[in-house]
Amino acid sequence: MTVKSVDKDLDALTLTFVAEFSATAEQVWELWADPRKLEQWWGPPTYPATVVDHDLTPGGEVTYFMTGPEGDKHHAWWRLTAVDAPKSLEFVDGFADADGKPVDTMPTNSTTMTLTEYDGGTRMELRSVFDTAEAMELLTNMGMEEGLTLCIGQMDALLAG
Repeated sequence: MTVKSVDKDLDALTLTFVAEFSATAEQVWELWADPRKLEQWWGPPTYPATVVDHDLTPGGEVTYFMTGPEGDKHHAWWRLTAVDAPKSLEFVDGFADADGKPVDTMPTNSTTMTLTEYDGGTRMELRSVFDTAEAMELLTNMGMEEGLTLCIGQMDALLAG
């Protein structure tokens, strides 16, 4: 499996994934930068993603929905706060309604994705920071840790082509 470690730090309100790939940073970056490639791994296998909007520039948005096995749709968004291609990406991540509007009653988290050269390949760190312990507990209880582990686990096959 691609994911090498998952660190859930309740004191720091962070959930951090570290994954390693036998690919260049540019190749891993392309899985984020190309909306059709993002669709192939961002949702867990039983909840594939469909990207609606994809603007990876500071201030830009990515909107998408994941479709469950029963046809149920779960909408979400990212608001990009920083982009340094092909090294890093920062965004606020939240839930949306069926029209793509943010759901204010659900928590958001700030996520930083960093790519670095490592042992002939690339190491990706994906760190989510939560506003409160309650927000972190709610999102992890909804399956965020398991879901992201499954998502990231799909990246190797795409990189292999």
